Order: sequence, then C-alpha cells, then structure tokens
Amino acid sequence: MAVESTPVPLGTAAPSFTLRGTDGKMHSLQELRGERGTVIAFICNHCPYVQAVLPRMLDDARTLLDHGVRFIAINPNDARAYPEDSYDRMVEAARDWPLPYLHDEMQDVARAYDAVCTPDFFGYDAQLHLRYRGRLDAGRKEPVEDAPRELLDAMRRIAQGRSPAEPQYPSLGCSIKWKEP
Repeated sequence: MAVESTPVPLGTAAPSFTLRGTDGKMHSLQELRGERGTVIAFICNHCPYVQAVLPRMLDDARTLLDHGVRFIAINPNDARAYPEDSYDRMVEAARDWPLPYLHDEMQDVARAYDAVCTPDFFGYDAQLHLRYRGRLDAGRKEPVEDAPRELLDAMRRIAQGRSPAEPQYPSLGCSIKWKEP
C-alpha cells in the first residue's frame, strides 16, 4: 500500500548521522554534505516505487554534482523481514552509483528525519537546513519525458541561493519496513 511522506517544517536542521556505506566505511553527514546543498533520499532495494524512479534519481544525482549538491541514499528497512534490503544486496545494487548508499540498520536515522516511505526525499541548503520536502518528479511507474523534475529543479534553485518553486508535493512510496520491537 502506498503512503505519502509527512510534512517536516522547512528550515529544520538536518539531523547528524554516521552510517556504514556500501564501500564498507563509516560516513557522516558532515563528511558527505555538498558545498551548495545535500539531498537525503530514503530508499531500499525491493520497493517498486524506488525501482521505478531509480534511473532518474541516479541521473539527477550526477547532474546535481555539477551544481555542488551531493546526493545521499539511505536504506532503513528491516533486512531480516526483507532480505532483498540486506547490506550485501545493497553492495551489489550500488556498484556503479554516483552517490553513497548507507545502511540505517538500527533505523535511528530514518526516525530522526521522520521518513515514512521509500523513496522519501529531503533537500537541504549549504547550511543543512531543509528547503525541499517532496517527490523526485511527476513520473510514476514509467519515465515521462516531459514530467516536471521537482527535486532536480528545487535543488538547482537552492544551489543558486534561490527558493524552490511551490507547491512541494509529498513523496509517494512503500512504507518503511520497521523492525518489530
């Protein structure tokens, strides 16, 4: 069942984190942040919504690097319940990605960000204040050539010191697979 992201007040500071990446190293937000902005995307391997947007997301991550914006993907899903989302499967999936893919094994980071679905996108300015909370683009299951590229356009504007366009539409995806208490 699809869920929409919940509102997080614009201007909220990005919670710090240190997580293991698919390169086997520990990475912090401070180390990975972009000079002009940072996108944090909560994703996973198995979600059909993530699979549908992944090629466009990776293209946008490459494009944004040229604008001083860094893209970071975080997998918060319970790998015991969803083995496709295990760390080893993350390593396989992210071999050629232009962005770090981090494992939120304890799910603390997803909770700190109030992430609720995969994919779930957060766009921050150079000072790591939330400026965009929404979806990647207007395309759903299939790429749409002329679909508005909400995240890409918003982050380009943020990198230039401008405000992103309004309105911002919520992310739509699979619910995060939380661990049982």
